[in-house]
Order: sequence, then C-alpha cells, then structure tokens
Amino acid sequence: MSINQICTDIVKDVDSALGCAVVDLSSGLLLGVSHNVPYFTQSYLDAVAAAAVDMFRGRTVSAVEDMIANMRGIKRVNYIKEVQMTTDNTYHFMTIIPDKPDALVVLITSRKANLGMGWASLRRSLGKLAPLCP
Repeated sequence: MSINQICTDIVKDVDSALGCAVVDLSSGLLLGVSHNVPYFTQSYLDAVAAAAVDMFRGRTVSAVEDMIANMRGIKRVNYIKEVQMTTDNTYHFMTIIPDKPDALVVLITSRKANLGMGWASLRRSLGKLAPLCP
C-alpha cells in the first residue's frame, strides 16, 4: 500500500472530504496526496503544504518553543501535535504521525463533515502511514 492510496482511502472514508495529504515538515514536500477537487492544482497543494509547515515548524512557533525550553531548562521540543482549523467553507484536520515527528497528515473537508469522523479516519490511518514515511 502507498501513501497516495491511504490518502485516497481517507478521502473515501469521510463524507464531504475534499483532499488528504502527507507533508514532510523538514522539507515541505508532499509525500502523498489524494483529492477530488479540480482546482487543487499542484501550486495550490504546495501552498497548503507550506502553510502547514509554518503552523507546525514556522519561525514564530519555533521561537515560542525555544522560550518554553529556556524557561523550563530543558531541551527544545516540537510541542504542537495536532491542529484543527476552520475556514469559511472548510475544516482542516492536521496531525503528526506518531514516531515520525516530521510527517504530518492533513485532511481537508467541507463544513458539512462530521468532526469526529474526520479525526477518527485520520487516527485510524496513522499506523498504516508510519512505516511509509521517512
């Protein structure tokens, strides 16, 4: 099974799903993607991947994580593990793959989607995705 196929399965599994992708947070590259929206061009997908990298590993996020580590006297870690974002028309579900700190799964749905189903489908797929990610 491939990352693209798992992304396809997630899109099929969630009513109102528009697309799913796995992003390498260290490079910003898409490791796999599936969608059913004609205007999700490669440029659009790359922009969404870059935005996800910013949310999880951006300069401001990193600065806050550095401050927390300094205040606590510990080594810096990436604290953000999941994000749910709502736009006027969509939900975005984003979660780090356990044991793969630089692999992020992103699911985009319309706002008709059931939030619990979006999270459940993503979390069910994490074990399948982990061995396929660097």
